[in-house]
Amino acid sequence: MRHSLTTLLLLFALAVITSACASGPLPTPAGPVDVTGSPTSGATPGPVATPTGPGDPPAADAASCDGLLTGVAVDEVNVPEGATCTLEAADVDGNVFVRQGATLNAAGVSIGGNLQAQGAAEVNVTTASVGGNLQIERGGSSTISGNSIEGDLQWEGQTGALVAQGNDIGGNLQADENTGGLTITGNNIDGDLQCEDNDPPPTGGENAVGGDREDQCAGL
Repeated sequence: MRHSLTTLLLLFALAVITSACASGPLPTPAGPVDVTGSPTSGATPGPVATPTGPGDPPAADAASCDGLLTGVAVDEVNVPEGATCTLEAADVDGNVFVRQGATLNAAGVSIGGNLQAQGAAEVNVTTASVGGNLQIERGGSSTISGNSIEGDLQWEGQTGALVAQGNDIGGNLQADENTGGLTITGNNIDGDLQCEDNDPPPTGGENAVGGDREDQCAGL
């Protein structure tokens, strides 16, 4: 009797094993298991910040300049009252403003908009690219030399010495009511050369003018 029971148990165990083998291998996990608890698949990586290299200019929205400002890329530059700004190799997307009693010395800059100076002590711009106008009024001296100006160059009511030399001007050169002396030499002017009520009268020559030479600048 005991022998028969043992035989039955062995036959039952063999049947269970045979059934398990016939059902196929155990399933393999679809992906690797992350022991940290974070998903390892199906996630979209976020953006990666690109560091600024040593040769890239620092970006900013606007800049106040009192001292040296070089190699920057900004939307706007403001030179505060009484400040002295040296602006070099800068890329200004918009305008440059020079306030009362301030001094600006700009070289090798790119200005997308206008340069506007009201009551500034001194404004000197060399080898610059200006997308708008240079408007300098009611201030002191100014030298504008070797620039590319898409708009107008305007001096009005200045009391210091003024020099415009070797510029390419897409608009007009206008000089009115200046009293410190004015020299206009070797400029390419697509528009008009207009000078009125300057004392002493302007001097210079060798300017290529696409429009008219008017009033005090008729012979320049």
